[in-house]
Amino acid sequence: MAVTEPILKEAQERMKKAEAALQRELGNIRAGRANASLLNRISADYYGAQTPLNQMAAITVPEPRVLMVTPFDKSALKEIEKAILASDLGISPANDGSAIRLVIPQLTEERRKELAKDVKAEGERAKVAVRNVRRDAMEALKKGHKDGQFTDDQLHQLEDQAQKLTDQAGKDVDAIVADKEKEILEG
Repeated sequence: MAVTEPILKEAQERMKKAEAALQRELGNIRAGRANASLLNRISADYYGAQTPLNQMAAITVPEPRVLMVTPFDKSALKEIEKAILASDLGISPANDGSAIRLVIPQLTEERRKELAKDVKAEGERAKVAVRNVRRDAMEALKKGHKDGQFTDDQLHQLEDQAQKLTDQAGKDVDAIVADKEKEILEG
């Protein structure tokens, strides 16, 4: 029985990673609210090296629809501004000489519905990843059974546990998607 525990533990860890990946992806979807994760993919030239903004500046949310980027080194302000302009954010930075303000525009109803569809699609991809993990775990369990590591009864118990892990991960993904959809549709 101890041989199979790592199979289920690994499956559970991989399912959690699928959920974390979903949350990262959904963090990149702009919901009409300021969120520091919008800038995670942006890097600026800092003394010849591409450096992520969150390592060059403090990123704060002073108001619900405003991001404030305050560089640790004021000389990097122009490069940060250039990087934001060059990004796919579609938001014009306002440079006041010591910090950059990004005002997140309100979303149209049509755009909100489009984003909600994108969120559902990301959720489906996460569920597929979870089901793939379940399939791998089931194959490993069946191989262990064939190799004589455990009995038929143990195999069925372990398959039930793997299914329960899958069901829970599916519910977690649904909750993550529902939260993001609510955030987008309420704006």
